Amino acid sequence: MPNEKYLIIGSNCFSAASVIASILETGAEVVGTSRSAEADSVFLPYKWMAHDRFTFRQLDLNRDIDGMDATLHDFQPDYVINFAAQGMVAQSWQNPEHWYQTNTIAMIRLHERLRKCKFLKRFVQASTPEVYGNTSGVIREDAPFNPSTPYAISKAACDMNLLAYHKAYSFPVAFTRAANVCGPGQALYRIIPKTVLCVLTGQKLRLEGGGTSVRSFIHIRDVADATIRICRNGASGGIYHLSTDQRESIRALVEEICRQLGVQFDDCVEVTPARLGQDAAYLLDSTKARTELGWSPKLSLSDVIRDTVEWMKKNLDRLRAMPDQYIHKE
Repeated sequence: MPNEKYLIIGSNCFSAASVIASILETGAEVVGTSRSAEADSVFLPYKWMAHDRFTFRQLDLNRDIDGMDATLHDFQPDYVINFAAQGMVAQSWQNPEHWYQTNTIAMIRLHERLRKCKFLKRFVQASTPEVYGNTSGVIREDAPFNPSTPYAISKAACDMNLLAYHKAYSFPVAFTRAANVCGPGQALYRIIPKTVLCVLTGQKLRLEGGGTSVRSFIHIRDVADATIRICRNGASGGIYHLSTDQRESIRALVEEICRQLGVQFDDCVEVTPARLGQDAAYLLDSTKARTELGWSPKLSLSDVIRDTVEWMKKNLDRLRAMPDQYIHKE
């Protein structure tokens, strides 16, 4: 919708960059911030389109909260969406203090500034189903927190602070907790692009724990659609699960990628032990988002794989030269 203004924090990450692209398609104006300079354009979907309504500012919430505050008051966005976080689960055991600093302490400092912004209509926090820990069955938004990793604990603490601010100050927060988000532009260490890259370059994929964990995979464009709806029409204090009804084990996902690429699973995969703190499943009930927002996912897992394969084949020479492992930044 024209004349809307969005501030996207953590704009270099896959989800944020993809949501920015969808917002720009509505005619809105966007400012994106990240602690690092803009990533390579192959990983930034908003650079795959023609527009003149996006501005990037390099700001680190751990080191320049005053710069973020100045940006807020200069731009005066209607909506702020936060994707900034230390986002890896397994690696959070190695330097847990970095996860708590970025995902909790820095966020609380941000909340303090945001709650004083009278122009703000909605703050959307990109949370995670990891806050629920290992679960059985399909879980609703009122499920209790049971985080099992430093990453999940840091995100749960951030969510709890925001809920407290909502109660104490009527802070206009809403939360998304999405299933495994994927699609073109995703980092190469994530399971779908990693598998595709291994197949296309003749490498063996290391499949942790044999891929028995069950997940629901959702196309980033469906997540972007829901996120924009939550900004405009979500309930203050509301938590929204974003998920499809399609659930697959990681092994079945890898098998489908191999099938689409015309290779044999056993020729491309090496099974390795499961990682520490790996949750067996978190399956989300997304009824609330569907009924309150009129949202429903339009794209299937096959669509995700097709779009990711197409993007990777188109950019394979560039992607070959990119790091395909997670690189930690404090």
